[in-house]
Amino acid sequence: MIHEILPVGMLRCNCSIFGDEQTREAVVIDPGDEIPQIEAVLARHGLKVVAIVITHAHIDHIGGAAKLKRSTGAPVYMNPDDQELARMMDVQAQWLGVRTPETAAIDVPAKDGDKLTAGVTEFHVLHTPGHTQGSISLWIPSENTLVAGDTLFRDSIGRTDLPGGDGRQILRSIREKLLELPEDAVVIPGHGDNTTIGREKQFNFFLRDL
Repeated sequence: MIHEILPVGMLRCNCSIFGDEQTREAVVIDPGDEIPQIEAVLARHGLKVVAIVITHAHIDHIGGAAKLKRSTGAPVYMNPDDQELARMMDVQAQWLGVRTPETAAIDVPAKDGDKLTAGVTEFHVLHTPGHTQGSISLWIPSENTLVAGDTLFRDSIGRTDLPGGDGRQILRSIREKLLELPEDAVVIPGHGDNTTIGREKQFNFFLRDL
């Protein structure tokens, strides 16, 4: 499968582009900004976007979704528990001192247990609240890969001091949903370098009691 990661925007959110090599169908996860660069990757591989997935409604992850939806016609998937946060784009923009982006209409609720497909590849939605109430992760079994949003990072976990955050809840999500995955599963966090489930079990200070 084609897979490219583009760190986008001032907070360098990891936008993932997954494309099926046969059907050329693609899933774009967290197009927070820099939509022309994302479109360039899609064009280079000849990919047609069939789903735009938002792991959570913080501005650095959702900020460019409306533009990408307009240019591709693809539906936007997000967990409905983050709808209230998505309506706070003006407040979030003030936090960062940037312009308020166009708000993306959510076409499909991404709920725990749902599956998306690009070609023959399945993307399993895991509801992992804690960083926000609607945070989701995407498990891709055939690629042994987890897109964790801002729930799990290399050597860290997502912050819980913003609206909708809950420290106990994020640890429960990680323990019950993520640490059950294979130890060699690759984890793509919302920011920074990739890791594996096994590495985080061994070295992540925040998970030492789990």
